[in-house]
Amino acid sequence: MERRKVYLDNQATTPVDPRVLEAMLPYFGELFGNAASRTHSFGWDAEAAVEESREKIARSIGAERREIVFTSGATESDNLALKGVVGFYRDKGNHIVTVATEHRAVLDACRALEAAGQARLTVLEPDRAGLVSATQVADAIEPGTVVVSVMHANNEIGVIQPIAEIAEVCRSAGVLFHSDAAQSFGKLALDLSSTGPDLLSLSGHKIYGPKGVGALYLRGRNPRVRLEQQMDGGGHERGMRSGTLNVPAIVGMGRAAEIATAEMESERERTGGLRDRLLDRFSSELDFIQVNGDLERRLPGNLNVSFGYVEGESLLMALKDVAVSSGSACTSASLAPSYVLAAIGVDSEMAHSSLRFGVGRFNSADEIEYAASRVVAEVKRLRHLSPLYEKAVARAGNG
Repeated sequence: MERRKVYLDNQATTPVDPRVLEAMLPYFGELFGNAASRTHSFGWDAEAAVEESREKIARSIGAERREIVFTSGATESDNLALKGVVGFYRDKGNHIVTVATEHRAVLDACRALEAAGQARLTVLEPDRAGLVSATQVADAIEPGTVVVSVMHANNEIGVIQPIAEIAEVCRSAGVLFHSDAAQSFGKLALDLSSTGPDLLSLSGHKIYGPKGVGALYLRGRNPRVRLEQQMDGGGHERGMRSGTLNVPAIVGMGRAAEIATAEMESERERTGGLRDRLLDRFSSELDFIQVNGDLERRLPGNLNVSFGYVEGESLLMALKDVAVSSGSACTSASLAPSYVLAAIGVDSEMAHSSLRFGVGRFNSADEIEYAASRVVAEVKRLRHLSPLYEKAVARAGNG
């Protein structure tokens, strides 16, 4: 019997929730105004919708409306945060501290600043679980450090970093703290009203909203964060991000944030349960498997597994009816093993055999069982063709 395709790549992107689409549709039609048009009702209606969404997003992270700047996505937010801080605070210093497992949007932005002679960079190495400690950050901070950037939850291995503790270290040192929260936004509780990062990058399409929209949170006081603008134009978003606002997408992101906040606890329990069921099937039916990253401090829907003695690309090709990935969508064209897995000490062979499973809002228990059966069957089939697997089984039996 033919089965529909199963989508388990929700860390790459999520389908738009029908409730989000419903909220967006009027802004493609009769409510088409430019939010920067201040002389008529079409612009006023658009501006009101933008501000309502700004309020919803701010409320979802314990922030104030004026602390939210809309962007095209988390990649732009990361670039605006890091380049904007380094530019504005150049008189204080130019040292950046970050982590080897950060998203490319952070690492490449930092390296671009370094290559241009605008910044010095310290890249911290995580432990085997994928975690860095507040002590590591404290030890790396220098008199000239202007910003520390540590992501909240990793996009490949789902590991959740101790950002509250890191925020306290940074605050004590008088250093700004930025965190890429594209993966954790809407899935983990965040309250920035008194502590936490000073800058936070957010994305719409990771929370069942549209692609092409994101936001950057900038703490408004204690301390007030200032940025050097990176885009010249009409002075939109209080001069920090010029460009006509994507009103339908902003409305969608606001509605997505509202839904995610309201349903966070129930969704975390459900997706975590489905993720655990997937792992249980793998653990009970396959040998030589390895979970990459800490399993406790982890996003509920994330599972990154190495299947020993199986080539990951071959397994992906065999799973045409199950959408999974071998790492970040931004680096999926590369044949090199994941730099995230390499950074946490996973050897090249196991890194090449890894798959990332992202369980999401619209996955069912039946889909999980089907996907598990397909993965188990294909792993066994591919191992049957591998003399290395036969030798490993023999060695294990003799041991």
